[in-house]
Amino acid sequence: MARRQIGQEVFAFVSSPTFHCCSSDRLSGLIQWSSLDRHLVHIYCAAKGESAWPPLALFKALLLAVWYDLSDVKLAEALEDRASFRRFCGFAAHEATPERTAFVRFRRELVERSLDQALFDEVTRQLKAQAITVKTGTLVDATVIASASHRDHEAAWAGHKRRKAIHGFKAHVAADADTALVEELTVTPGNVHDGRAGGEALPENPGDVYADSGYRGRTFATAVQAKGGRPCVVETGVWGHPGGNALRKLRVWNHRVQHVRCRIEKVFGTWKRSYGLRRMCWMGRAKAALQVRLTAMAYNLKRTAALMMPEAA
Repeated sequence: MARRQIGQEVFAFVSSPTFHCCSSDRLSGLIQWSSLDRHLVHIYCAAKGESAWPPLALFKALLLAVWYDLSDVKLAEALEDRASFRRFCGFAAHEATPERTAFVRFRRELVERSLDQALFDEVTRQLKAQAITVKTGTLVDATVIASASHRDHEAAWAGHKRRKAIHGFKAHVAADADTALVEELTVTPGNVHDGRAGGEALPENPGDVYADSGYRGRTFATAVQAKGGRPCVVETGVWGHPGGNALRKLRVWNHRVQHVRCRIEKVFGTWKRSYGLRRMCWMGRAKAALQVRLTAMAYNLKRTAALMMPEAA
């Protein structure tokens, strides 16, 4: 299985004193890409008998597509004429770059081999090691993402008493309470209850787990305790004696939980506002999970770069 050799020449202006390091250059230094390449080494996504593009270069290109909210067509065009994109993916100045169908075949290989979870785990492991903090807690929540089409039979309708129902999938996410790095996630049809699926998204030793009232109940509490954590869930009611201070304690408890839990909303806001995750691009739960995990990896890279900025200054 022949693969193309890329990056055989060096950009002359990289070593120039006037060269300006862009954001993608800084992001490239956050990861040991060889560790990811070991997961991709068996992928050969070429059309018929032509030489295949290096899978690591295609993976980096998919991250660029998330950061800049690009379709496959726009991504191929940007790789052709943007120097920073070429440097990030490893292409030299005058080399050919992949056409849009190469990204389609590469995603198909990732889904068939179920590599999205392994790649997410490796990226998260490396980034967590760099953004070292004392683990104090975990934020858990879910967000509904519209399906690519109502004909997607693996998606489902998600109703809400104050909003219009959405046909799509639900991303259940656990993020670190201090750094807001996404640690675990799972994707389900949109009608799966938060409390039932939230346990699948918990990392090991989560500490205090902050969640909204949708996670009330024994199922989620048992899952948290099994992982060695303590559930801190918004409560909607409390038993108390007339004239007692039960309501005051309830308000104080909910305010403390909400003050921490609300940080995860910024994660979802970034995904949907900046990274185009308002709607799934492809049909099927496996492809939906790939899109969400690619978005989470791209977000974690950007977030780690922001956390390390004061140290670099």
